[in-house]
Amino acid sequence: MARAPLTAFDPIELAVFQNAFHSIAEEMGTTLRRAAYSPNIKERRDYSTAVFDAAGAVIAMGDHMPVHLGSMPMSVRAALDALRFQPGDLAILNDPYAGGTHLPDITMVRPVFLAQGRKPAFFVAARAHHADVGGAYPGSMGLCREIAQEGIRIPPLLLERGGRLDTSLLALILNNVRTPAEREGDLTAQVGACRVGARRLEELAAKYGLPRVRRAMAALLDHSERLMRAELRRLRPGRYAAEDFLDDDGINARPLRIQVRIRLGGGRAEVDFAGSDAQAEGSVNAVFAIAYSAVFYVFRCLLPEEAAATAGLMRPIAVRAPEGTVVNARPPAAVAGGNVETSQRLVDVLLRALAGAAPERVPAASSGTMNNLTIGGLFPKHDRRAGQPFAYYETIAGGMGARPNASGLPGVHTHMTNSLNTPVEALEYAYPLRALRYAYRRGSGGAGRHRGGDGLIREIELLTPAQVTVLAERRRFAPYGLAGGAPGAVGRTVLRIQGEERELPGKCNVAAPAGAAIRIESPGGGGWGRSR
Repeated sequence: MARAPLTAFDPIELAVFQNAFHSIAEEMGTTLRRAAYSPNIKERRDYSTAVFDAAGAVIAMGDHMPVHLGSMPMSVRAALDALRFQPGDLAILNDPYAGGTHLPDITMVRPVFLAQGRKPAFFVAARAHHADVGGAYPGSMGLCREIAQEGIRIPPLLLERGGRLDTSLLALILNNVRTPAEREGDLTAQVGACRVGARRLEELAAKYGLPRVRRAMAALLDHSERLMRAELRRLRPGRYAAEDFLDDDGINARPLRIQVRIRLGGGRAEVDFAGSDAQAEGSVNAVFAIAYSAVFYVFRCLLPEEAAATAGLMRPIAVRAPEGTVVNARPPAAVAGGNVETSQRLVDVLLRALAGAAPERVPAASSGTMNNLTIGGLFPKHDRRAGQPFAYYETIAGGMGARPNASGLPGVHTHMTNSLNTPVEALEYAYPLRALRYAYRRGSGGAGRHRGGDGLIREIELLTPAQVTVLAERRRFAPYGLAGGAPGAVGRTVLRIQGEERELPGKCNVAAPAGAAIRIESPGGGGWGRSR
């Protein structure tokens, strides 16, 4: 018996397709993780994958990193605008001013052509944070004043043409990074992830027919829009505002204001970051894709977990961020920290504003920083890899903000990161480093009716001379509490050399000898409610 065509009102069939698309994105991520070379991707899972329709609208995302996922559609759009895709093509890009976030996040976009099709029927994309993409500092996350200092900048280009790898382009990229073998392995893993996604979409279209799949995609977009509009109508209508500050930009000591105004009403939201400070001299500048991604994440958090993360969610939401500000910088501003640090503060500000509209649902501030730690140098003489360069990159978790109905979790990656730690065994196997301490930072969570989660203490010894780069926040401005809850403790960074300790600023680059140890004490989350 023939089945009726899909309609937007067929919830069972819609759920089948929603899960089918999501499973494709998830399988892409699993492929990328299992094939990757670097601990940053294989262990920390610093990657994201997604599925897009023929127009470049996101249809499904893997359960990966919010800072990647909300901004990845802009990379896909940049590739579509710049290139004319043919079967077997694969685009590569990382330009923050062409849909990217910061240079270490390299994105690949593959069109999916079906038999007899003259235009792509779908697109798939895979983004991964590479532990080094060149530039002035190992790990490509240093204190730079312009993007040219941060590493190789790749506009939308074809890495594969008609299924053939452009070896010249690959050689150009690999000759501009410190760890070319690791980079080639991770890039190849991304290629494989995109191939798997394309194959699964081809199979889905063969099973159900392209017209039916297209109707499912359109229905999912419409369904997501209806869910978001319904959720926005539940929020208290009105105008809500909040501000918070970045500690500094690493070059100047002046704090940087991030301000937001949210207007709610009629099933719509207008989010405006006017009033935020001008773009900075240092690398904490965010591009518009980051501001958009933070809004996408925060409003998506209002929905049930099973809601499909599609482009339809943003149809009722307008985002404005003035050009030339720290939340929408112009080139040639440095942007490495905008992706990792400013994105977190954007979320803090958005949640603080929404607490006025839904005080019973919004948590206090979490740690508010990714505590980016990069260590780079050469393997020592006694190592089998003697003389070869290495670049270790990690983000270190902190305390989760307390919730209106529960305490915050300790030592967890929150909001825009959603990554994991590098296990001690993997750390010591892959790098000339030794973990000395890894523990909860007791008492760092803010007090309240519900207590904020505690931060972490992670201390690492260098077994070879190295450059140490720290890019962290919440060293001056503590994670705020809500409803009378106390703020969480600010973070600390300590360098120990020959038994002598000195506290480092939140953003710094230092040359350290073998035997030195770097200790990160991450912030705790804010408390919620007055203590009884």
